[in-house]
Amino acid sequence: MERLWAPWRLEYVTKDKPEGCVFCEKPLSGDDRAAYIIHRGTHAYVILNAFPYNNGHVMVAPYAHLASLEELPAVTLHEMMDLAQLCSRALTQACSPDGLNVGFNLGSAAGAGIKDHLHLHLVPRWSGDTNFMPVIADVRVIPQSLDRSYQSLTEAFVSLLR
Repeated sequence: MERLWAPWRLEYVTKDKPEGCVFCEKPLSGDDRAAYIIHRGTHAYVILNAFPYNNGHVMVAPYAHLASLEELPAVTLHEMMDLAQLCSRALTQACSPDGLNVGFNLGSAAGAGIKDHLHLHLVPRWSGDTNFMPVIADVRVIPQSLDRSYQSLTEAFVSLLR
């Protein structure tokens, strides 16, 4: 059996978390650009991941502070899936990935860094990329800044919603 070591992840998982919930606070900040909120729906919104696995890594989060799929009202779940489809189209337009990883990490054991507020990840992938858990030299290479990702994805959303 091969082992894949990701020593950089331990620091993120074990470090003290700030008070409050980032997924509750970001939409209230009053500055979507500074918060990297790309799009707002009625029950959920799209935000760039501040600690991305790849450039273009976005998340769809409900406004409601809920930790499990079972708690999620159907209308919110449906909107989150609609937003995931929109994200897929926007990521394809803005980033031209060869594929996408899409999923929920529910609970700490499943890898959720923020376990108390459910959110859906969409991670663009390219053939030949080095996966999203690199271990060489404890470094991840993200070829695009968050500001540039925000700009290109916001433009893609605007063009798709016309």
